[in-house]
Amino acid sequence: MTPLVVGQLLSPEYSLGLVALSFLISFAGSLVALICAGRMVNADGKPNLALVACAAVALGGIGIWSMHFIGMLAYRLPVAISYNMPLTIVSLVAAILISGIALYLAGGRRKFSKPGWAAGSLLAGLGVCVMHYMGMFAMNMRASMEFDLGTVVLSVVIAITAAAAALWLAFNLRKLSHQIAAAAVMGVAVCTMHYVGMTAASMICTAAAPTDALAIGGSYMGLSVFGTAGAVLIFIYWVATGSSLDAPAPQRARPRTS
Repeated sequence: MTPLVVGQLLSPEYSLGLVALSFLISFAGSLVALICAGRMVNADGKPNLALVACAAVALGGIGIWSMHFIGMLAYRLPVAISYNMPLTIVSLVAAILISGIALYLAGGRRKFSKPGWAAGSLLAGLGVCVMHYMGMFAMNMRASMEFDLGTVVLSVVIAITAAAAALWLAFNLRKLSHQIAAAAVMGVAVCTMHYVGMTAASMICTAAAPTDALAIGGSYMGLSVFGTAGAVLIFIYWVATGSSLDAPAPQRARPRTS
């Protein structure tokens, strides 16, 4: 292998297996979040905060953050990469909290509303970008990052658009077949934002990696995150539906979009 030179532009490669897993977990998290969102407002118009929390974890923690982290692990450079654990944990908590607030703004207050949807979409989109780039800065490696501003702006636009679509679908689709199609669209949108965001960074070789005693890494971490996220989704789905895909959502008046 050719020795690396300080200042050299590093060429990334991707593990296609982990890329596929990142889409699969984003799809699964989005689907469970859609199912939870369809049940998170009771028949009396009051929000079920437990299901709001379930939807937030499914969308923010699984559909977005787990997809992002597995996608980061799919990113390969000719230098070793580990991840700052405190920043990684903060990005996970931020993704869940922002998703929960966005879901509540859009449809957790008696009915779906356009102003709440717009506010939630902007908050969620910007939050996803903050989480994404926080995750990139958590990378501990023998390289520095330089960003292309145009590509960063494009990733922000994609994130806000994807968030708007996700929140609209979450509160306006009830049939399982429609929710499955919507979850696939959401998975593609989240993955697109992530991988576009990754192309915004150029990695420049440095003399040495910064010392980080709290860094985490490992070749099997992607599978570990995928397995843990899957187990959490199964539990959330069981809480939301009583483990039955045919369990009906609470009956309430159809939300008006005004």
